[in-house]
Amino acid sequence: MALTKETFIDKIEIVGEFKAVQVRTATIIKEDETELSRSFDRRVISAGDDYSSETTEVQAICSAVHTDVVVQAYADFIDAMQDY
Repeated sequence: MALTKETFIDKIEIVGEFKAVQVRTATIIKEDETELSRSFDRRVISAGDDYSSETTEVQAICSAVHTDVVVQAYADFIDAMQDY
């Protein structure tokens, strides 16, 4: 009986006006190929965030959707929210 743990990105979504990239990671625990449990973690990469430590797939998506225009619009939005 061997327990194994497998972790992988199973979902990438682009959400909202400022193109937030949501990355969901699944963790599966198996015993001899029988799945015992599955859990999920999610992280959000906002426009302007450093995504250099992400997988090449996530980096490519962020690079495509986090254009200079989107990054500036998000920065302007954050600045305006701090005035309240």
